[in-house]
Amino acid sequence: MIYVYILAMALVTYLIRVLPLTLIRKEITNTLVKSFLYYVPYVTLAVMTFPAIIFATSSIWSGMAALIVAMVLAWFDRSLFQVAMISCTVVFILEIFVA
Repeated sequence: MIYVYILAMALVTYLIRVLPLTLIRKEITNTLVKSFLYYVPYVTLAVMTFPAIIFATSSIWSGMAALIVAMVLAWFDRSLFQVAMISCTVVFILEIFVA
C-alpha cells in the first residue's frame, strides 16, 4: 500500500512540473499572470515560515512578540543578523520571565 502512496506523490509532483512546460508554449504577456507567478515563491516561503516562527517556542506569545519585533526591525532596514539576534533574545527573555 505504501508503494501506491509513493507512486501517487511522484505522479502529482511530476505533473505539476511537466504540465506548464507542455501547455504553455508562448511567452506569458498577461501582466496579472506574470505578477502572480512572480510572487508565488515569496508566498510559499511565508506560508512555511510564519507558523514555524510562532509555534517553535514553548509559548505562542513569545513567538508572536519575536515576529513583531523582527518585522519592526526589518521595516527600519536592520541587517538580517541583527533581526535574528534581537528576535532570539526577545524569545529567550520572554521564555525565562513569563514561563
